Amino acid sequence: MSTAHGARARARIEVTAAIKDEARRQLAAEGAARLSLRAVARELGMASSALYRYFPSRDDLLTALIIDAYDSLGERAEAAHAEVAGAGPARRWTAVCEAVREWALAHPHEYALVYGSPVPGYTAPRTTVPAAARVGLLLIGIARDAHRGLGLARPALPAELRPEAERMAADLAPDLPPETVTALVAAWAQLFGLVGFEVFGQFNRLVEDRAAFFRNAAGQLAHGVGLVYPQRGPAA
Repeated sequence: MSTAHGARARARIEVTAAIKDEARRQLAAEGAARLSLRAVARELGMASSALYRYFPSRDDLLTALIIDAYDSLGERAEAAHAEVAGAGPARRWTAVCEAVREWALAHPHEYALVYGSPVPGYTAPRTTVPAAARVGLLLIGIARDAHRGLGLARPALPAELRPEAERMAADLAPDLPPETVTALVAAWAQLFGLVGFEVFGQFNRLVEDRAAFFRNAAGQLAHGVGLVYPQRGPAA
């Protein structure tokens, strides 16, 4: 790579980062629905035509911000999981859940971008899916390890739900029981519901020790997906 080409590549990375940083500032101040490429360009002292060379449309910029947010969340969850990699599935599950909460509280506007109200006129492309799946894949992996190890307690599954449960299992984790996959999807929704309630102020004047409350709730989610080891000995 020539010196000039390398300098251009570095400059592009720096400008792209500056555009994203300004866009995140606007998200915090105005919300995603009011994000404007012209406003970003104006704040950076750029011509709009110059900014379009980096992001051809508002939707392209939103997509980049969404992928960055999902990746940041995924990295935090994966790091927390790595710290307790030698622990049992329930402890690993709780560590991932707590990392999601901690990241969301530290990045409320980015959390709102990916888990808040949809942005009018915007539809996320499939390129966001790999980043969005990182936390879910971690949780599925924890359940898979338990299933291959000491086993999973299978949650009850109503007969009318079995066809849908089998379809979800085929799509998400064919090696796990349909009962477990259904419980995992429900736990996923409940996890982000709990986090969203706290981020968006729904626990105000209701829950005071929110860390303890969340840790207990995360443990209940782990129990709900079957991360419960059978007792051994006379009590079994």
